[in-house]
Amino acid sequence: MAARQGGADLGAGVPGARPRASERLDELSSELFGRVLEEITSNLTLAVRDILGQDRTVRAVRDVQRGKLHITFTIEQDGQEEDILTGQGGSVCNILSVGLRLVALSQLDPARHRPFLVLDEQDCWLKPDLVPRLTGVVKAVAHKLGVQVLLISHHHLDRFSFKVDRIYGLEPGRDGARLRILQGEGEESPSAQGGTDGEFAADRGVD
Repeated sequence: MAARQGGADLGAGVPGARPRASERLDELSSELFGRVLEEITSNLTLAVRDILGQDRTVRAVRDVQRGKLHITFTIEQDGQEEDILTGQGGSVCNILSVGLRLVALSQLDPARHRPFLVLDEQDCWLKPDLVPRLTGVVKAVAHKLGVQVLLISHHHLDRFSFKVDRIYGLEPGRDGARLRILQGEGEESPSAQGGTDGEFAADRGVD
């Protein structure tokens, strides 16, 4: 890539100017990406600490494999690296998975993609008393980003009562499952209403 001004190539006639300009652009892009990645890991660290109540730190390691950038997330506690998949019985994986999904959704063009996220059993490995913390964090981020979130869970309704905008229940029947509102205003399902930006709903099976 060469810099141009008024139709003139600024690198013309200057030995090595184009490679240096290209290298500098690569450096700036890498620096910018590094700052964005630091912000993401910082926010994920805050989420992990808020939900688990423990002093854990999320790290991100960048690596180039076969010409493509790879990012590996790790988590540390007291200077010791912990397996994300098994940390706290899978709770860490639950939290990071939700956080990265919200980050990815926030980067999509809203003109082409509806800001809607379904979290299916993303609280499955969390202890019941930690579920409201996860729900509270997701709700706060969803409202900030203007994202509509549907959280599917089998935890008791009490875990969501004060953390979501609506609670829906699925009730099996001979003619198929029936969706009904257990908490919140309105009488229609989200698909019928279309939802609103930043709305956060929980859905659970009804015994």
